[in-house]
Amino acid sequence: MSVILVTGSYDHEIRFWEAWSGICSRTISRTGETGQVNRLAISPDKRLLAAAIHKKINIYEIASSSNEPLVAFESHTGNVSAVAFHSEGKWLVTASEDGTIKVWDLRTSTLHRTYDNGAPVNDVIIHPNQGELISCDQAGSIKQWDLSDNICSHELASPFYYSSTPAGDTPIRSVTLAADGSFLVAGNNKGQIYVWRLHEDVPPNGVRFQAVTYFLAHPKYLTRCLLSPDARYLATCSADTTVKIWSIGPNYDFRLERVLVGHQRWVWDCAFSADSAYLVTASSDHTARLWEMASGETVRQYNGHHKAAVCCALHDGAS
Repeated sequence: MSVILVTGSYDHEIRFWEAWSGICSRTISRTGETGQVNRLAISPDKRLLAAAIHKKINIYEIASSSNEPLVAFESHTGNVSAVAFHSEGKWLVTASEDGTIKVWDLRTSTLHRTYDNGAPVNDVIIHPNQGELISCDQAGSIKQWDLSDNICSHELASPFYYSSTPAGDTPIRSVTLAADGSFLVAGNNKGQIYVWRLHEDVPPNGVRFQAVTYFLAHPKYLTRCLLSPDARYLATCSADTTVKIWSIGPNYDFRLERVLVGHQRWVWDCAFSADSAYLVTASSDHTARLWEMASGETVRQYNGHHKAAVCCALHDGAS
């Protein structure tokens, strides 16, 4: 399976799709099991799918036809809001509305570490150096967690992002990091985007996160922001039913390149192809769509979910 495309829905189903034909090739129906699917992640080797389902995380074998998970991680006491695989596929990181971030050992199927964030966590990503996590939360904070020292090593409290923009305690909904770790983008509940340059070697002033720009991406609630693998584009998803594609200039100049119009309701999630040429989106209109970045057109629509499609995952790169 060279292309893995998966969607999750409030109908409790997880669906695998043939990306180009639009045919659903497998459905994990989870019969008799409660809990909506919140987030999905595919392991780097394309072997495993992690599905955040209410308070737990199910790990499925992608090549299998079984509806039963290999293992279920149950320790969170609130909705699981994010899942991410470590690059070597040995660890899984999860975040939850219970205010914690957890690191799981996939080799032993055990909980390895818990970070107490102190506020409901909306998103977490693994830094490309694989040694740090970056999270965002309902309190409006962005934090960097050191995996080796087991501590929060940096915190960006929202009133201090920009002196001209007292963002206050507006929840930060989503964070995304350039593949080379050079800059960070965050989006909040009011549709605002904030951008920082990251200094790998912390300069003498001790500032690792250097604020470079901010702008209003959507007039309504922002659900996801995601940088393309080549870091040339930013995709932002919103309650306004659109996905906006922003090109990124050499001096962090963000320019609205195109607006992807077609979904009828909220757009919840998106995923880029490995070559940054395509984008998959998931929407409350029950569908997922595959968009061609060059034209901004829908090239395939995935129909089958009976309720809102709220998450998607795509892995078409080398395994």
